[in-house]
Amino acid sequence: MRRDRAPADAITAWAFDETYGRQAGVVYADAEIRRREEVLRQAREAAGPDQARAAEQRGAAMSLATAAEYALMLTAPDPPQPAETAGPGKLSARERELVTLVARGRTDADIAAQLYISIRTVRSHLDRIRDKTGCRRRADLTRLALSEDLV
Repeated sequence: MRRDRAPADAITAWAFDETYGRQAGVVYADAEIRRREEVLRQAREAAGPDQARAAEQRGAAMSLATAAEYALMLTAPDPPQPAETAGPGKLSARERELVTLVARGRTDADIAAQLYISIRTVRSHLDRIRDKTGCRRRADLTRLALSEDLV
């Protein structure tokens, strides 16, 4: 995890927790609510209004699977990156869109329906994305999307 991103990462995680907890009917104790508000106030202050707003939106929009991957990414040591990995900068706008949809937990069929393309075309795009980025699994693509703020 990059240190300069720590406040935004905390805001994203708390926003997911709040959104998911509300959907699940979780009721927090007053002490927990006060603790959360203080931590979030400090994180928002450190991140600044624009970055805080973006982090809150990102967390509120995450699926449970994406949030779990995000938590793993935040707590895992940074893995060494292969030298041949091209990274997301080499992806076209359409490819970045597909990576974002994968990170949001969409299936190939969901992506095809949303983008008005065939499932074969989705799979072809994903193959090219994997070749460009070195990401082999959907979880790797999710990590990529999270680390590059595509989600």
